[in-house]
Parts: sequence; structure tokens; C-alpha cells
Amino acid sequence: MASAWPAVNYEDWSSTCDTLHAHTQVLGKLAAALAPPEPEFQHVALRLTARGWETAALPAPDGSGAIVATLDLRAHEAVVEHSGGGLWRGPLAPDRPVGEVTRAVLEAVRELAGPVEINPAPQEVPWSVPLDQDDEHAHYAPSEVTAYFAAATQAAQVLAAFRAPYRGRSTAVNAWWGSFDLAVNLFSGEPAQPPADDYIMRNAMDAEEVAVGWWPGDPRYGKAAFYAYAHPAHDGFAGADMSPGRWDAALGEYVLDWDDLRAGADPHAMALEFARSVFRHGCAVCDWDSGLAASAHGTPPPLA
Repeated sequence: MASAWPAVNYEDWSSTCDTLHAHTQVLGKLAAALAPPEPEFQHVALRLTARGWETAALPAPDGSGAIVATLDLRAHEAVVEHSGGGLWRGPLAPDRPVGEVTRAVLEAVRELAGPVEINPAPQEVPWSVPLDQDDEHAHYAPSEVTAYFAAATQAAQVLAAFRAPYRGRSTAVNAWWGSFDLAVNLFSGEPAQPPADDYIMRNAMDAEEVAVGWWPGDPRYGKAAFYAYAHPAHDGFAGADMSPGRWDAALGEYVLDWDDLRAGADPHAMALEFARSVFRHGCAVCDWDSGLAASAHGTPPPLA
């Protein structure tokens, strides 16, 4: 159905996209402050659920249970829930500044679960105003968010299907609040040299992997697309014929544009073939264990 794969490109909804992106960072900062640390920063990743972007269950600061913070993209609300039954909701629209929402979310967490502080500096974005002081990002068009959420849901289902049979270590389908994308990472089991020595790279990219993801576009690439890369990318990885996708030298990744999928007869199958094709190619040129690589194209054993 065409309506299930709606048009969604950054150039068309950039103001709302940036506001929503900033709201996701508040949830991510809560996860960073409260969740037990995991390898490759998995503890700070969010999830895309049937409601929207959500944290995992986070330890309540006062030891009273767990909390979950959500951006409900159907009701267009920020939500904080406590495992004991406490609940807070606050609107995201119309035109409610990020700073106001941030302060309200943090106050709700404190009332329901005890004291918490976050680092309010935004990450991986071109703006620098702290989240709790951000009055610039306020535009929020519910219809644009609804279209984004429908597209993101379809993308997440592709990524989930791609990782499902893999027998090596892999991540869940993560919703990354820094880069505002969805991604799944499949690991070979071998360590890797991080591409840089800064704090994020040292901890996030210390293992050999192939990553496949989706994002709604950004200022450097204004179109929604699936993407894929290998780390470390051995000689021969770049520039291969990867139909239905293509190599983008400027991004240093393989991409499959969302609009090309929407024009196809079976967008889900087309996107899944893109993910599997890049993974096959990456495993071959990066010399992964052949049995492990093949498992991504098989089916898991029956449950009974």
C-alpha cells in the first residue's frame, strides 16, 4: 500500500524534523544518565515501538522501580510512566519549544522517580543551545510526524527481518537520537580499531561490524534512505555494483533512496534485498567466517 510507505524527505519537513530530533535527545540523555552501561553504547539507544520513540525500562533514581519515557507519535505527547503506576503526559504541539518540553519531562521524572540530572548539550546536530533552554526548535506539525512515523515503522520492520536469522552477536533495531536514524549492527566477533580516538568512537566502534540503517535525511543528504557500511571497510568494499542500491562516495556508504522503494512493486522485499546484498558483499571482502555470514540469509530453527 502506498499509504504505508509515505513520502518523507528532510527537505520537505526540516523544521518539524529538527524539533522531533531534539525531543528524542531528551529521552536519550535520560537513558545515558540512568541505564547500566553496555558495550557500543547500547544502553543509550532508544526503540521505535507502536507508540513512537521510547527508552527501555530505566532504573528509578530513588530505587522505587523503573521508568519509561516515550514520545507518543500517535497522540503527539511526551509521556513518563513509572512501574508502580505513576503517569505524566505533556503535549508536543502546537509549537511547544523543546526547552519547555525538556524541563517538563525532567520535572515529571523527578516527581515520579526521584532526582535526576542530564547533560543538556545536544549531540551530533548543527545547533548548540542546551536542550532545557532551546526555544528555537518549536515547530511541530502532527501530519508530518504521522508520515514520518509510518515510514520509520516500515523501515524498522525491514531491519528487524534482516537481523532475525543471524547467529552472531547483533544489536536490536536501535533508534539513535544523535544521528536520528534507525540501525541494526551485525558483528563478526572480532575486535576493530576505532576510526578515531574520541570518547564516542573509542566505545561505539571497537568491534568489526556491518551496519544497516535508515534515516529521513538531514542537511547533508536531503532524502530519506536506507544506508549500509562496514567497519573496518577493507579494500574492495567501496564502489561495488549493489543494485537495488548504489555507492555514495560523499557519504562513504551504500544507499537506497526511499523514493525508489516507494516506486517499486514490493518496497519491503526490495529494501531487504539491499540489506542482504551489502552484508554479503561486506562479509566477502572483510573475510568473515563463511558459516556466520551465511546465517543471515537462512531461517532460525523452529521453536518446537
